[in-house]
Amino acid sequence: MCRNIRPLFNFDPPATDEEVRAAAVQFVRKISGFTRPSHANADVFEQAVNEISESARRLVDALKTSAPPRDREEVAERARARAAERFGPA
Repeated sequence: MCRNIRPLFNFDPPATDEEVRAAAVQFVRKISGFTRPSHANADVFEQAVNEISESARRLVDALKTSAPPRDREEVAERARARAAERFGPA
């Protein structure tokens, strides 16, 4: 039903608001059990996504580390290599 939520902290360039929101949507989908809420639940679903997005953005912005930022493309390439090893080439 839902993809894994990806880490958003300590990347160069930093996580965008769209990435944070996408993670919030995935989180709300997972805990609610809905990929798309019914019309009756759409407002509370959207409110939850907005609140989690705001909290996640504050968290990612406030975290500190002495580690160098990770390169997005390098991390993505490693993930593709792991997937190819596990599932075969695409």
